[in-house]
Amino acid sequence: MKIAVVGPGAMGSLFAAFLSKSKEEVWLLDKSRENAAGLNSSGICVTGSSGSWRAKPKVTANIQDIGKADLLIICVKSFNTKQAVEQTKPLLQQNTKIMTLQNGAGNIEIISELAGEDRVIGGITNEGATLISPGQLHHAGRGETLIGTLDGKLPVEIRSIREIFNKIGLQTKLSRDIKGLIWSKLIINAGINALTAVTRLPNGRIIEFEGTRRILRETVTEAVRIAKRKRVKLIYDDPLAKVEAVCEGTAGNTSSMLQDILHKKRTEIDFINGVIVRLGQELGIAVPTNKLLVDLVKTIESSYPLRLEP
Repeated sequence: MKIAVVGPGAMGSLFAAFLSKSKEEVWLLDKSRENAAGLNSSGICVTGSSGSWRAKPKVTANIQDIGKADLLIICVKSFNTKQAVEQTKPLLQQNTKIMTLQNGAGNIEIISELAGEDRVIGGITNEGATLISPGQLHHAGRGETLIGTLDGKLPVEIRSIREIFNKIGLQTKLSRDIKGLIWSKLIINAGINALTAVTRLPNGRIIEFEGTRRILRETVTEAVRIAKRKRVKLIYDDPLAKVEAVCEGTAGNTSSMLQDILHKKRTEIDFINGVIVRLGQELGIAVPTNKLLVDLVKTIESSYPLRLEP
């Protein structure tokens, strides 16, 4: 199987590094020729929960180098999904599948519209990773990966992907309910990411303080209320307990949104808490805590040049 990982961020680098352990042909697509050349030369150095090791996937900034692929794994930020899928269309052949393990909601719909529902594999991953610099990756925490198709069927292709992932140490299971998966992960991200971005605290710290723990609980409660109105079946019996358990399990992890804030980049707030706010408006459900977090994160984004530095 030829696999192309699209996006050399933390999660893209992590999956490309693990997949390079397999017998499959693995490519990592980078938009920067300079970064691609550096990664080809030195590889990806991984430290953390999976040990200290170096991986050397094939890296390129030129789509033509890859040719046709059997599987694309989209690992770009959600606001870049449309552009990424449009740019990688030359990689598609008749049976190419496109997998998204991205944060937030809406990516499956974007990919389906551009490439067809029959190609899409959706899912979530609870692996934690921080990109220290290009080629320097900290594997912050182990977690399960769950994948499935839009129609709930489990064809041979997705079973093969599960087998590959499990063989290389990425614990992977199949699910017949993508919507439930995406919403379950959305609620976790809504509870953690924006709050860590605003406070600049690692995941585990936000449940150590009374104020942030209360905000987390209110944020999750609002999101669960929306999910119930949408008749989404969540994969966790107690979503709030799950969010707090994720905080504990990834205590030292710097969330992806906090990483963006620290590097003065655009965040995925519109695809996480922003989804809760938009649906709250549509359904007539008040979600004041999620709205406040969206406003705060967007203010931080807009005020990067004005912020006082220590």
